[in-house]
Amino acid sequence: MARVDQTLERVAEELWQAQVNVPFAPIAPVRDTIVSLGGDAIANAYRVQQINTRRREGAGRRVVGRKVGLTSKSVQAQLGVDQPDFGALFDDMAFVDGQEIPLHLTQQPKVEAEIALVLEHDLGWERHTLVDVLNATAYALPAIEVVGSRIANWDIRLVDTVADNASSGLFVLGSRPVKLGDFDPVNCGMLMESRGDQVSSGIGAACLGHPLNAAIWLADTMVRYGTPLRAGDVILTGALGPMVAVRPGDVMTAQIEGLGSVRAVFATEE
Repeated sequence: MARVDQTLERVAEELWQAQVNVPFAPIAPVRDTIVSLGGDAIANAYRVQQINTRRREGAGRRVVGRKVGLTSKSVQAQLGVDQPDFGALFDDMAFVDGQEIPLHLTQQPKVEAEIALVLEHDLGWERHTLVDVLNATAYALPAIEVVGSRIANWDIRLVDTVADNASSGLFVLGSRPVKLGDFDPVNCGMLMESRGDQVSSGIGAACLGHPLNAAIWLADTMVRYGTPLRAGDVILTGALGPMVAVRPGDVMTAQIEGLGSVRAVFATEE
């Protein structure tokens, strides 16, 4: 057991250094190292994620919510999985609509448009229903997640992305709250543009058939891991369309029907 713990600590340290080093130096995939330990590789990957979550909290950062990843059936098929994964969102990952994002805070950045939920009540049941999530949600916001990978060339499988905090990077939230009953989360269309050129499109149903399915899965999963979702938490429910790579100076605008728009503005230089 000591060998397993030491190895997971070493993997977490490698990912941490890749996260904080400037200039950015990505690392090789970590999946083979974790799988070689035997046992439940996914559980061990989440242990790596938790090590670095505690490290960030120890450095003064605050968990402000969770993201759901792998909500696209095509991406699940690509990675050979049949369920999503999750990662932690921290206060220093949050950007305001239109606020410039320094490139040195990103790692191989890509963007995707999502529906964000903000909770008004805790979700602490062992098994949650749609009504539980509806009643617990204060409002929704349009969001752009700036995903990132500490793994070189995005050469990832499920174990890699779980260990790497579900390939989290940063996130940008719109500023106009909308009640869930005031738009259609399933049939809402999404259009993302880069300075007027369409780069991605999709629909709410692309996220596990319904973005609230992702929220239900997350609520149940976080209870099993002993860290239930709490009032005030932000939930990034998952991508509504394909990810798009980011270049210096990009301005990405996502418009979600009935929910409004949000912009991610990237600096022109490192």
